[in-house]
Amino acid sequence: MPDRLSALDASFLYLENGSTVMHSGSVMVLEAPPEGFDVEDLARSVGARIAYIPRYRQRVRTVPGHLANPVWVDDERFDLAHHVRRTALPRPGSRAQLTELVARVQPRRLDRTRPLWEVYLVEGLQDGGLAIITKTHQAMVDGEAAVDLGQVLWDDAPTDAAPPETTWRPAREPSLVELVTGAVVDAVRRPPQVLDTLRAGAGDVRASLRRAAGTATGLARAAGSATGPQGSPLDVVVGEQRRFAVVDTDLEDYRAVRAALESGSRRRRAPVRPGAAGKPAHLLPGTDLHDVVLAVLTGALRGWMLARGVSVGPSTVVRTLVPLSVRAREDDGTQDPGDASGPGSVLPATEVVGHLVDLPVGEPDPVVRLQQVSFAMRSRSGGRRVGARELAGVAGFAPPTLHSLGVRVAGSLSHRVFNLVVTDVPGPQHPLYVGPVRLRAAYPVIPLAAGQGLAVGVTSYDGAVSYGLNADRDGVPDLDVLAACLVDALAELVDVTGAAPGARSS
Repeated sequence: MPDRLSALDASFLYLENGSTVMHSGSVMVLEAPPEGFDVEDLARSVGARIAYIPRYRQRVRTVPGHLANPVWVDDERFDLAHHVRRTALPRPGSRAQLTELVARVQPRRLDRTRPLWEVYLVEGLQDGGLAIITKTHQAMVDGEAAVDLGQVLWDDAPTDAAPPETTWRPAREPSLVELVTGAVVDAVRRPPQVLDTLRAGAGDVRASLRRAAGTATGLARAAGSATGPQGSPLDVVVGEQRRFAVVDTDLEDYRAVRAALESGSRRRRAPVRPGAAGKPAHLLPGTDLHDVVLAVLTGALRGWMLARGVSVGPSTVVRTLVPLSVRAREDDGTQDPGDASGPGSVLPATEVVGHLVDLPVGEPDPVVRLQQVSFAMRSRSGGRRVGARELAGVAGFAPPTLHSLGVRVAGSLSHRVFNLVVTDVPGPQHPLYVGPVRLRAAYPVIPLAAGQGLAVGVTSYDGAVSYGLNADRDGVPDLDVLAACLVDALAELVDVTGAAPGARSS
């Protein structure tokens, strides 16, 4: 019998509509390719990888009458050229043109009649480089049966991946009678699933999600209430159009800030809360670089809100869901993103922790903000581990693999519990390659949940910390201001702590 989608994965299909897509992906900027690198070369590399991931050659087949969840079946007309596509930027091929292309490509729904993924090779970047845009539906990626294509494309050294010998032959698709028979058999074996399926089929997706997850209440309790802060500028009616922005910063800046505060040094050059001046600034035990990243984002949100004329008082917060990998924190609480696993690894679902954190945007002192973020990351979670599948039931978000294991977040509950989702995934601190071409930078593209105007993905790679900002086009028309505020917030934190600034911040 074909593999049947779980109630949670099936709900991703039912939840999807024109304004809320259930796929995410990445943007990979490459150096200029040696001796040419075209879409045929990329297709060969992709073909070599998906030969070992059957899900990438399977499509979703629904069961008549919604008697059971859909099943995965081999695509008898699988066409690699349909999934690996070529596009190009007009001159001059600027970064702004690339991000505009991403904003137009990512919101388009994937073709349900084919395997649920796409890859675009983007030519015409102004420095002769290339870019790769990936899209993968979150119903596909669970970290076990399948991982995200954006992850498996990467190698530690240049390769000339020759496709393996073609031995794959699609299995015959089940007939309607076989689909119905399989549904009846599964209903006898697993009666509770019938109710979930009928709920989903009738459109009661929220009930299906709550049953599949069971952790929304626990996470809300950890945050202190069942509802998020009201009146946030991030709470918008999400439309079908997006804006996308990227920000590159230097990993050494974050390390320098932590090192300066660990030593107790602090140089005052910014206005601070009364009474704070002259006091030694020390970090809480266990403060790591993830906390510094969140503190920078907090400062950026504060600057962005003030630029908008939003009233920001001492108690103003932005309630944020922050999924983190336990592996990046387990050793001594100060694990460095530079120590992340290599590109081929997949984190088990049990190694993801979900934190609900109130980012203190009302605090004017950048160091105090960092201290508050560090404290909140430890106190709000209460040490409770939330597996990726549990976290997925709170909301509904997806790949790339390391992001998707912590961020499968559903929009039907998100606006009631938190205002923003931030994924911060450590990556390898050495060069990676797609075929023979070196990867210069990687930016996650995290989809928007219903009612949320912004989603932030952060990836550290090869000495850089890169932000991918995905926003509703009408709800957040000033996304470029927020991007600039990220740079300013990091510079402020570096300056006020006396940390030696890195050379790559931009």
